Amino acid sequence: METTLRGVGVSHGVAIGEVRHMGTAVLEPPAKQIPPHEAEREQGRARQAVEAVAADLIARGNLAGGEAQGVLEAQAMMAQDPELMADVERRVAVGSTAERAVYDAFAAYRALLAGAGEYLAGRVADLDDVRNRIVARLLGVPMPGVPDSDEPYVLIARDLAPADTALLDPSLVLGFVTEEGGPTSHSAILARALGVPAVVALPGAGELAEGTLIAVDGSTGEIFVEPTAEKRSAMERAAAERKAALAASTGPGATSDGHKVPLLANVGGPGDIPAAVDAGAEGVGLFRTEFLFLDDSSHAPSEEKQVEAYRQVLEAFPEGRVVVRVLDAGADKPLDFLTPADEPNPALGVRGLRSLLDHPEVLRTQLTALAKAARGLPVYLEVMAPMVADRTDAKAFADACRDAGLEAKFGAMVEIPSAALRARSILQEVEFLSLGTNDLAQYTFAADRQVGAVSRLQDPWQPALLDLVALSAEAAKAEGKSCGVCGEAASDPVLACVLTGLGVTSLSMGAASIPYVRATLAKYTLAQCERAAAAARAADTADEARSAAQAVLSGE
Repeated sequence: METTLRGVGVSHGVAIGEVRHMGTAVLEPPAKQIPPHEAEREQGRARQAVEAVAADLIARGNLAGGEAQGVLEAQAMMAQDPELMADVERRVAVGSTAERAVYDAFAAYRALLAGAGEYLAGRVADLDDVRNRIVARLLGVPMPGVPDSDEPYVLIARDLAPADTALLDPSLVLGFVTEEGGPTSHSAILARALGVPAVVALPGAGELAEGTLIAVDGSTGEIFVEPTAEKRSAMERAAAERKAALAASTGPGATSDGHKVPLLANVGGPGDIPAAVDAGAEGVGLFRTEFLFLDDSSHAPSEEKQVEAYRQVLEAFPEGRVVVRVLDAGADKPLDFLTPADEPNPALGVRGLRSLLDHPEVLRTQLTALAKAARGLPVYLEVMAPMVADRTDAKAFADACRDAGLEAKFGAMVEIPSAALRARSILQEVEFLSLGTNDLAQYTFAADRQVGAVSRLQDPWQPALLDLVALSAEAAKAEGKSCGVCGEAASDPVLACVLTGLGVTSLSMGAASIPYVRATLAKYTLAQCERAAAAARAADTADEARSAAQAVLSGE
């Protein structure tokens, strides 16, 4: 009998197949004692296992490229954390085996993260994965992971570690469903980059029996258990129609009556460029530069290394627009040389522009490298600061850009409610705004973007979030300047229409979403988008806003 479950759809597409569960293993080692003369050997085993796991994570990142590479390199840094290693060695010195010392040291660190008000909860899944990999290596047992199968399947897991998600084979993994996670978790972002349909935050997903036939709609978040033949046929038809519409839609982004909406790509490094070009991106709306700084958390990369990496991206879009976000360190991306180590709430502390203003030499080197990378290229370079709170922040960044001799537009990201409320003031100092809807939702609703339990408040359809988008877009229009969206909200085709109706002037997203958004925008006039936006803002909940906008666009 067909039943329907609902989670949070985070990656477009339809997957129909049998359930396969992520492999699990008992990875808690026994708490036996070792004699003192074995301590040095056990400490050596622990160090070797840590280095091997870190090397494996980096190798996986190199294979995956793009955003996955940055995430996996951050995990490798976790494995090599000197404080964790020192704790492991202390535990071995008093009699623990290497594997038990690793297990207990990571458990203590995990408890510290949980005690920090869950602002670092998004790192806990990554931390658990690193621990499991080290302990598995020490125990000599296989790592839990993606199941072996010759036939395509739908993967079910409590959560997916980045190392698993990054190397999923889309020819075998039709889609995946997780019990935990949220729309902006690492797994969700990597699923969109892979183009794999995915649903997260589905309680009870682990109770689906192995081999059960399910149909996954990555757009709506619906899971149909034992779907009828009619349901399967309807979903397959809809998927085929969508694929045909995508293939037929080419060229610049625009509404059906010719209102231009440039569709840009979010990229995490040079590895993401081929997919962006293939998808027909009109440029880059968010170039995340953190990937360069994750190789070594003890110091910033040289100016020469930065120039080389930036130029690769700028050269890929001649005559196009490339919007670079300067380093956004802090919170879940700590760097030893830049961010404080003892903040009680790092997401509310010294991160983003605040870190850079505290270390002006790091900001100046990055801005100088960008200026050199763009020299002589026919590219429209724009540079923006993360975590701008007010006009004072915006002025400090604009002054730094001028001092570095940067010949580019400079702008501010709107990720803090104060920036949306005072957008017109901020625009007296900068030339454009770019809305990071992931963080804007997090700070608007006090809802950690990595915590599945509050995922409903991370829904970009929340009317309060749409109000802040509208405020920003209206301020930019009044000042004759642009206001784009580079958060994950832009990857939802229907929401992209609503954002256009709110006055947003460009949309940036993962490359895999660009064809969906282009095809959907082309079906509606600007007036229809404006009516859908008004209907969404008049609603009281995210679900009501989504339904109201869809009703307007479908002519109901």
